[in-house]
Amino acid sequence: MAEDGARNGAGVPLVEAIREAIIRGEFVPNQRLVEADLSTQFGAGRASVRSALLELANEGLVERIQNRGARVRAVSLDEAVEISEVRMVLEGLCAAKAARAVTGEEIRELRSIGSSMREAVAEGDLLGYSSLNQELHRRVREIGGQGTASRILERLRGQNVRHQFRLAMHPGRPSVSLPEHLAIIDAVCTHDAEAAEAAARAHLRSVIEALKEVDRSGGGPVK
Repeated sequence: MAEDGARNGAGVPLVEAIREAIIRGEFVPNQRLVEADLSTQFGAGRASVRSALLELANEGLVERIQNRGARVRAVSLDEAVEISEVRMVLEGLCAAKAARAVTGEEIRELRSIGSSMREAVAEGDLLGYSSLNQELHRRVREIGGQGTASRILERLRGQNVRHQFRLAMHPGRPSVSLPEHLAIIDAVCTHDAEAAEAAARAHLRSVIEALKEVDRSGGGPVK
């Protein structure tokens, strides 16, 4: 493990700490990411910072420019929509496969996530809801067992994560997306592959329209 290892001073994996800072907007699109500054901010060695930036570049969150170092990659609204269109197809596939493969224990887990999502929306816990949102999508992918689709989706999620985070924080959005997520859960848990695919696709179509709405309302473009 190089230098401090790939962790910050608080023991959080360094790549995760920088990723979360980008998602939260601490670093804005096109902002330069200076290794020396990041080393000081996160209490990590320069080699570890360099390695983390390379990993984030592979995820599509950071771009490296020759002779100029790294900067936060800006994702336009058009690109975010394209990413969501691809996700719509792949998430639908994964949901259908999950409906065919889900076990009793996994059904209980998905129902529990759904209950927690309801509680988060009722309590106005937007960050908690956003985290549960990601957990649900991840578990449906895992249950479906479509490894190739899962790997592609994880890469797309990394590129689009700032848009997803801003969208989750948009006023009223959780109350719209909650029933969409619950529909996915219900279809998967009742082994209805056709309904699960349709629910996942409907959710991503809603995401695309919401991205455009946020942009029109002056909340973006969410880069």
